[in-house]
Amino acid sequence: MRALSTAICEISYDEPHRKLFVRFSDGDEYLYVGVPPPVHRAFVKASSKGAFFSRRIRDQYPYNKLAG
Repeated sequence: MRALSTAICEISYDEPHRKLFVRFSDGDEYLYVGVPPPVHRAFVKASSKGAFFSRRIRDQYPYNKLAG
């Protein structure tokens, strides 16, 4: 899903494995693991993706930076 945000340009989610993929406007892409479906749904619906990410995802779940 393309995200309309100045900081985040794409969000994708693998629900069976609870993996959230976030691509930022600078091109960096991260994988967050253990993200529950309700958090993903709320992220997609959030009016401010960047604020939601900072508050509810960053530093809340283990992550890896993906090679680009």
